[in-house]
Amino acid sequence: MDWSKIKTIFILTFLILDVYLLYQFMEIRDANKYEIISKASIDDKLKLDEIKINVELPKAPIKDQYLNGKPKMFENADTEKVNGEKRLVKNPSTTLQVILKEPIQLNEKFEPNELTTFIKDNVLFGEEYQFWEKDDEKKAIIYFQKYKGMPLYENISGMLTFYYNGENQIVSYDQTYLEGIGELKEKEEILAPLKAIETLHQKGVLKPDSKITKIELGYSTFIQLAASQVLTPTWRFVVDDEESLFVNAFEGRIIQFNTDENRDLE
Repeated sequence: MDWSKIKTIFILTFLILDVYLLYQFMEIRDANKYEIISKASIDDKLKLDEIKINVELPKAPIKDQYLNGKPKMFENADTEKVNGEKRLVKNPSTTLQVILKEPIQLNEKFEPNELTTFIKDNVLFGEEYQFWEKDDEKKAIIYFQKYKGMPLYENISGMLTFYYNGENQIVSYDQTYLEGIGELKEKEEILAPLKAIETLHQKGVLKPDSKITKIELGYSTFIQLAASQVLTPTWRFVVDDEESLFVNAFEGRIIQFNTDENRDLE
């Protein structure tokens, strides 16, 4: 037996094994290094543009799921609790229109709690709506339906809209309601808010020298069907206490809401 040849084979074998293990080590090291650099780069880019995050970001991963629901068809039998002169566009209809018998006088500087009692006592499913905004141009006060405390953003099938006149009196309201809301599939990990912020920055939607003053999670319409819809978890970022920016929390796409529909920015 030629021991020198066997020795040479062993040496070559171990050398190949060492090279392979070194290669694997370098792959793992580079991957970890890239992850650290990637995370750091987000902070660096934000600092470079003087973009500040004035809220605490969640540290642990968050899981959520798609929802589905269908617009409620209001009928006369549903309006027994309503305190006002009811007027349906059709019977049944997905929009309940109510003209108040007695207008509600608003304070000069409106506060949402002015309508809390009225909504609770007179509006169907009133406890399932939360204040969104007061639109002085449309003379409207808008509320969004919520699910487990989380708002359904700009969902035309889940809104409560009060209308006021030139004397600052609420004279009517329209209501839509998404019923039978259910959870689809199991919960999955959603996009981290910092990653969503990075997307907003990369797309130029998050402007330099701005501040993120609020972050919350809600839902927006993902698929709109004739008789139902699918909702997706959606991050909302409030910038400078004024503008709201939205990101699909599963796909990471920026959502822009239009009058009739919402669309995703690639």
